[in-house]
Amino acid sequence: MFTVEQIEKAHEAVKSGADFPMYIQEIKQMGVTAFETWVNDSHTVYFGENNFSTTSQPQYEKLTIADQSDNEKFAHYLKIHQQGETNYFTFCAHCAETGIEKWVVCLEVLTCTYYDKAGKEILVEPIPH
Repeated sequence: MFTVEQIEKAHEAVKSGADFPMYIQEIKQMGVTAFETWVNDSHTVYFGENNFSTTSQPQYEKLTIADQSDNEKFAHYLKIHQQGETNYFTFCAHCAETGIEKWVVCLEVLTCTYYDKAGKEILVEPIPH
């Protein structure tokens, strides 16, 4: 199975959202089937086959997630991040500002789903491959 250290090494190459699809392919080859990233501190739970999971440490001081989501503003922030205009922390701060609590990536169907604090799906996006 994979380790958080292996995943973090692969993640070091990600400088913006533009690098995300390559990262996804790399960790998929390691055996990661899905992962759930929590915006408040960017800790991530990685899932593999046979109920395997491992969790990363928080990546920064806790952010406050807005109670109300702003889907339009979030879509804008996501777009500019994917174009390489923002770094990871800025994207996470934008997620918190617009009420995104977490995102879940499913590597089997290559989707990234963003959720608000109520657990409502805000956006389901295909991951380019």
